[in-house]
Amino acid sequence: MALGTNRRGMTATYDLTGTVPVVEMVQEDGKFPAVPYALASTYCSDYLAQLQRAAAFVDRAEVDRAAQVLTNAYVRGSTVFSCGNGGSASIANHLQCDHLKGVRTGTDLVPKVVSLSSNVEVMTAIANDISYDDVFSYQLESQSRPGDVLVAISSSGRSRNIVNAIEWASLHAVRTIALTGFDGGRVRDLAEVPLHVPCHNYGVVEDVHQALMHALAQYVRQSHMTPATLESTTF
Repeated sequence: MALGTNRRGMTATYDLTGTVPVVEMVQEDGKFPAVPYALASTYCSDYLAQLQRAAAFVDRAEVDRAAQVLTNAYVRGSTVFSCGNGGSASIANHLQCDHLKGVRTGTDLVPKVVSLSSNVEVMTAIANDISYDDVFSYQLESQSRPGDVLVAISSSGRSRNIVNAIEWASLHAVRTIALTGFDGGRVRDLAEVPLHVPCHNYGVVEDVHQALMHALAQYVRQSHMTPATLESTTF
């Protein structure tokens, strides 16, 4: 294998002949895409290469820490809250599904999981009457207890309502896990357990966040299954 720079200014790994790109790495300025693509197939190939690279750079030690925080919460009956905006809101809502129904099925765990992004009526009431910056922290004030966990999802790491939620949680003994991208922003700095995706493409960051959400749910689930149940279960 050898490293080289292709025609789009991206660092790539090549086979020994120097002609076949094996894994196309990040563009030198960190931006993808940086030039127009004529073919969807080429864009797709490069997008998937970006996805592979971004996932590879997630700190696995932090993944282990996140799994331990979540497992401890589920075992002791604490509540895990999730939140996010836009695409991150969909991941937060999906987390409630997979970490509640998914983790419980076939195990001895009875997870308590709440997405703070799922109740449109509550969110719009807080946003309209108080501030959109407080749509998550306000809900935490009413529903969380010390020892609970907040999983905050923000690609940019700069969303004010996510920052406010993590700041409030940290001050009230609610443990925090953050899924971030780009440079991580304030959210990465504040989180007890930062799961950071070093990529400057929203789609890639969200794809890796979704994968991390799934991997954590499945890891916790299989850890609390009997060998016979694990063998007979399709994940």
